[in-house]
Parts: sequence; C-alpha cells; structure tokens
Amino acid sequence: MPLDWSRIGAGDREPLVRPRDIFAALPRKPWSYLRQEQGEILEKWYARRHERDIPIKQNTGGGKTAVGLLIAQSSLNEKVGKAVYLAPDTYLAERVRQEAATLGIATASSPDQPAFLAQEAILVTTFQKVVNGRSVFGVVGDGREVTDLGIVVVDDAHSALATTEGQFRLLIPAGHAAYPRLVDMFAADLRHQTAKGWADIRAGEYNAVVRIPFWSWADRQDEVLQLLHQYRDDKPHFFFTWPLIAAVLPLCAAVVTSRGVEIRPPCPPIRMVPSFNDARRRVYLTATLTDDSVLVTDLDADPESATRPVTPGSAADLGERMILAPISLNPGMDEHEVRVLGRQFADGDRDGDGQTDADPVNVVVLVPSDRAAAAWSKFADRIYHVGDLAAGVEELRAGHVGVVVLVNKYDGVDLPQDACRLLIVDGIPRPVEGVERREAEALRRSPALRAREVQRIEQGMGRGVRDSSDYCAVLLLGARLGVATYDSGYLELFSPATQAQLALSRDVANQIQGEGLDAVRAALSACLDRAPQWVERSRRALADVAYADRGRVRPEAVAVRQAFDLAEAGQTAAAADRLQQTLNDIEDSALRGWLREQRAAYLHMTDRAAAQHQLATAVKENPDVLRPAAGIAVVQTRPVAVQARAAAQYLTTEYGQDAMNLVLGVRALVDEIQWDNERTNEAEAALERLGLHLGFASTRPEKIYGTGPDNLWALSADRHAVIELKTGSTTATVAKKDIDQLGGSVRWDIDQHPGVTALPIMLHPSAVLDEAGSAVPGMRVVTPERLDRLKAAVVKFVVALADGPGRWHDDNAVRTQLAHHRLDANNIFQNYAEVARTSAK
Repeated sequence: MPLDWSRIGAGDREPLVRPRDIFAALPRKPWSYLRQEQGEILEKWYARRHERDIPIKQNTGGGKTAVGLLIAQSSLNEKVGKAVYLAPDTYLAERVRQEAATLGIATASSPDQPAFLAQEAILVTTFQKVVNGRSVFGVVGDGREVTDLGIVVVDDAHSALATTEGQFRLLIPAGHAAYPRLVDMFAADLRHQTAKGWADIRAGEYNAVVRIPFWSWADRQDEVLQLLHQYRDDKPHFFFTWPLIAAVLPLCAAVVTSRGVEIRPPCPPIRMVPSFNDARRRVYLTATLTDDSVLVTDLDADPESATRPVTPGSAADLGERMILAPISLNPGMDEHEVRVLGRQFADGDRDGDGQTDADPVNVVVLVPSDRAAAAWSKFADRIYHVGDLAAGVEELRAGHVGVVVLVNKYDGVDLPQDACRLLIVDGIPRPVEGVERREAEALRRSPALRAREVQRIEQGMGRGVRDSSDYCAVLLLGARLGVATYDSGYLELFSPATQAQLALSRDVANQIQGEGLDAVRAALSACLDRAPQWVERSRRALADVAYADRGRVRPEAVAVRQAFDLAEAGQTAAAADRLQQTLNDIEDSALRGWLREQRAAYLHMTDRAAAQHQLATAVKENPDVLRPAAGIAVVQTRPVAVQARAAAQYLTTEYGQDAMNLVLGVRALVDEIQWDNERTNEAEAALERLGLHLGFASTRPEKIYGTGPDNLWALSADRHAVIELKTGSTTATVAKKDIDQLGGSVRWDIDQHPGVTALPIMLHPSAVLDEAGSAVPGMRVVTPERLDRLKAAVVKFVVALADGPGRWHDDNAVRTQLAHHRLDANNIFQNYAEVARTSAK
C-alpha cells in the first residue's frame, strides 16, 4: 500500500527557525549550498532578529532575494506573525515569487489568500500595495481592520523610499479645479515673497517654484481644509494621498509652481499605515544605500539599528568594473567624441577606423531627461522610457542590440553579462517636483546634498554588473560626474567596493592623463577583452574590501524625524527645541539656514514673533529660505579692492592645492549655465559663482530680497553689471516685458547704490529686441554664441593657472590670465556680450 508521508518523521518537532537550517531542509533547492556571503548575513540577522529595524547591505547579484525569503520564512516558523515581502513593482514581485517557487518556499500574491492569513505562506507584493492612503492593510481612521504583520522585508529599499515620498505628497496639477482657487487664496503672500517668482508662475515658467509662507498656510488652515476636503475622493491625485496627510496639513510645506501645487509634510507620517509602522520586524535589503538617514526620516526606523547594518564579511562579491571619466583625463575632450566612441564599440569598431576589429557589444546609456537623450538620437538604436523599459531590457538580454538609451531610469534595471558591456552615464537626474527642487536649490553647495547624488550615481553604475562573475566598462560624461569621482568629499560617500574600483581606475587614468580618445579606447578594450593583467589587478583590488562597520545616519536627520513626531503629537514647541539642539552643532551654514526655516514653522504655532526672528537669522545663513514677513533690508554690494587678488583668494579657498579639482570644478560650473527652461535657477546660481571665481563681488538680489536683478556684479567702485537671465526663453526676439524687467532692475540698482553706473546685461538667445520694446540705454546681450566663447575663455583661464604648482594662488599670475582672456572688469562684457539692436542686420 502507498506510504502516508504525513505520518513519517513528523512527531512533535518544532519548525526550523535558523535560516541556514531552513535552506538545508528545502526539498528542491536549486543549489546545494548557500553562498558564503548569504550564510554570513543570515547568521548575523538571526542573532539580532529581535530588533525591530535591521538594514541588510549586500552587493548587487549577491543573492539578496533568497536571503529575504529565508528571513521571512524563519519568522513565520518562529510564529512571529504574518510575513510580507515587498518588491519595488509588480514585475519584480513576480520574479520574487518565481525564485521562491524554485526554492520550494510557499508564497501568496494577494492579502486575502488563506495561506497568507494562516501564516503558512509569505505574501509577495509591492511596497505601494501596503503604503497608500487606501491600503487594504488598513489606514488610521478609515474603519478598516488593520492587518497585523510579524515581519516586513523591504527589497530594494531605495526604491521603497522613493515610493514613500510619493505616497505622502499631494500633487494638485494646474488643470485641477482646486489649483486656481488655492493659488488665488495665497496670491498676495506669494507676490510678497518674490515678485519675479510670482510673475514667472503666472507666465507658465517651468522652473518657477515658490513656497507659500508657513505663517499664511497655518493661519488659513480652515479655508484650506474646506477647499481641499471636497476633492478627497478625486483620482488619482487626492484619492490615495489625502487620507495620509490630512491630519498633518498645518505642518506641511506647500509650494506653488506653474504646473501645480505640491503639499508635503516634513517627514512621512508613516504611523498612518499601522501594518507597516507596527510590524514587529522590519528588514531593509539594499545594495546602494550609502546614507542610511532616509530610513529614519522616511520610515521612522530606529536610528541606532540603522547605523548597524548586517553585511557579509567581505564586499568582494561585486562584479568587475573599469570606471573612467573622460573629462578628468583630458579637459579638452569633447562629449561628442565619446558618443562616437560608444557607437563604434557597439559596432565592433574598437580602433575607430570604420572597420570591425572586435565583437560588437551592447552599449547602454543612462540619461536624466529627454533633452539629454536628444544628444544621442543619431547614435542610438533604441531610446526607452520607463513605460516601455521591460521590453527593452528583454531585448538586451536576448542578444546584440547596439546603443540603447534609457531615460531617467538609474535603478531597478538588471543588465547581466552581454546585456551591457559598456555603460555610459550621461548626467545625474535632477529633482522634478517642487519641494525637492526647492530643497536642492537651497542646499546646492551643501555637503548634505552630496549623499543623494552619490547614491544615484552608484545606482546607475550598478546597472551593468549583476554578480561577481560579471564585468563591464563604465564611462562618466560631464564635469559634474568627473568631480563626483575625483573630489574626496564625494568619494568617501561611495560604497567600499566602488571606492576600491574607482581607486584602481584612477591608476589607469593617471597613465593616460592628457591623452586623447585612442588611449581611452585602449583602456576600455583591456577590460572588455579580459586582459589578464587587468583581470588580476581588478580581482585583487576587491579581495580585501570589507563593508563599513557602521552605517551613516546624519544627526540632523534624526532631529528632523523626532521633531516631526513631536509636532504631529501637538508638541510644536518641543519640536522647535529638538531642532535647536542639532542646530547648535551644525557648521554647514546652508543646512543650518534650511533647518531654521523648519524650526521657525514649528515656533509659529506657539510664538509668532520668535518664528519671524528665527527666519531672519535663517535667511542670513541661506538666502534660499523664506523671507520674513517684514522683508529684509538691502545691504549694499561692496566692490572688491583688486579683482585679481579677490579671484586668487576665492580660487585658493575653493580648490586648495589641487589643480585637477580646480579644472573639473570650473568645468562643472560653466556646464550649469545652459539654455534650458528646466534649469534656470541653476544657471542663475552658477553665474553668481562665476562672478566670484573671476574676482567680482557677486550677489543674487532677487533671490535674497525678492526684488532687483537676477545677478549683480560689482565691476568696480562705481560700475555694476545688472544681469537678467532668460536662459529658458525660446523667442526669436527679446520680449518687451523682459526689456522692462531689465530696466526696472537698473533703476533698483541706482536707487540702492547712488552714484553707480549700471551696465544692463541680459542672457538671451537673441540680441534683437521686439519692436514693441525700447532698449535700456547701454544694454548688451550675452547670446548663445557669446556665452560659448565666455565659457571657453573661463576654462582656458583656469587650465592656464593649473599648469604649474599653485599659480592660481598668485595675484600676478591671475591678473595676467584675466587680462589675456579678456575677463577683467573693463573687457569682459565688451568682449562676451553684444549690443542689443532693434532689428536683424
């Protein structure tokens, strides 16, 4: 008769709890043993499994999915409660379920499946399925029964964090009925903050963003709530978000752009989703999270646990990469040449002579925007956006495609082996939404922003290698990426394995320094052709690399989270005090001013006068924060005594003794001044810094005071350059309103600086004035052609100074180069701006 296996070997034995034992007992596991790294992680987690929050860091391709599934199964067997495994999207969730089936681990795909509810299977779903305002797992106040969870495993934690921020952010598009009513409610406040910003919003300028003053927002909450509440069920904008933020609406920052109103709390009130917030165990799997602060700010993770990630004993399980930034090899190397090289490698033309001399390879290019993708259009075989990405990835995995451009997708893409052999990262994604853009603008010179940039770069560079047997060459385009992989302030933020690969790649770069593209071809070929010397040194570079013992959780991040929790509980005075404790220890003035703005918002709830006083202090530290209700007294711009001396001092302070840092930094600076309506704020900020680099007193009056020109350069004691930027304009002539704006800025300068002669300057695509306008006397225009010449002159200026030890510290050397490149006060705008004219000649 047939055997009844349910009666054999069962007895009263308890289920296995140790993950390694669970794996050993799996009936149809695809491999006999766990990898060493997986076993180490599982043992370390098991020893700490009673902690509520545990980050697990493991290089891409190290088997994180199996680790997460075994941890979830261990918790099920231990009777901790229901287990949920959260993937970034439905596609990846299905892949997790497939891997679980291969391992023989039971999963469910829906929270109403009996096996999940009975704690007999792991629910594999998306993070967004759990964390949203209409979650089937229950939301505070919705009357739904909350699903109690024992363990939540969050895969690709960085993607989950992006989802969290999106779910707790209410976006009201300009086409929605609530937009004009909300904007009209605060029109006077917005205009008072910045007349130009308000005018730009009304004119539909893409980059315009103005925060509604927190005092006006808080004081009119009854009106705001009455207006917005009626739309609470509108899909998709209100439906999933409103239930999460309605209770903290007075604490939210509200910013207005021409495309919508964005409302977001200082931190996500994650307690609104009790299933996630109250889960007894939360495990975060990540390969690229180098700054663990966001686990605290966004998910309310325990700060101490977040600083003690579980890692393997070695970080050497990363695929092999050669990483080169062409601009750091040769500042004169043109990006167009690199695009040509990418096309040639895709065709197997390694020598660039038009002949196939090697196997063709897939070249994948990551770009941040459609504008950046356009530069690749004549070289690319395919250009994919997020919506059609899955098909593109499958095509790359299936065989040779050629040059494939992926637009604004730096994470969540697996391109193993021949799917990608040459990866080109062409730029860093920039914030799109209003709150993030405003923060990026305010902290653009702050070290606090570096960690976010490094994380995006590391995510992008990780697309081409998926395990320790994989290899890929990486090219980084643009001076900004060159700085990020050269400057020590950025380098220390990369993961240990990436730091080792960057150090090895720098040894390669040092040998071909100053050479042309042929040297780059030879270096890349050494990697792609598996030159034994390169392979041996690459493996040796990673052999003894270990993960950092401690995670990085910034003190201000902990303070921001704790302050918000206090404010959410109605203790706004205590929230302000908590931020003050951290402010006392922050040396970064930009960050200090930014946090003071938030402190002022909390203070306003109990002491309005103190809040305004705090804001007055904040704006002195960071001119990009809100201006006090009473405004700011204008401080006269004082000219420098000697231009060359001021330039030498600034360059020395900014770049120290490092010539390459000087050249890369200035290249990155001039690259920020683009004819792009999405980057006008960056252009204004870069022009201010350019003035300082050249030895002028340089300020942004409109940004500081809400009135006056975009930029003001004091060329001498009695002569100012009054500069308005129209780098987002696409008109064939200078519009009358822009001419009038420049005229108004000239009058402002003369009023504030009696006795000064104002030189009216405008950056505009055309020097031809609209027939309805009249030129401001003495008006000159920096056109695209003149701007290119100015940028080239500035780069030549610093390259000449860098050609010799410490020449940029020498007043005389700086004076000579300023004069040679016609960048001195008497010649700069005569040479790099043309006279405005009324008609084309």
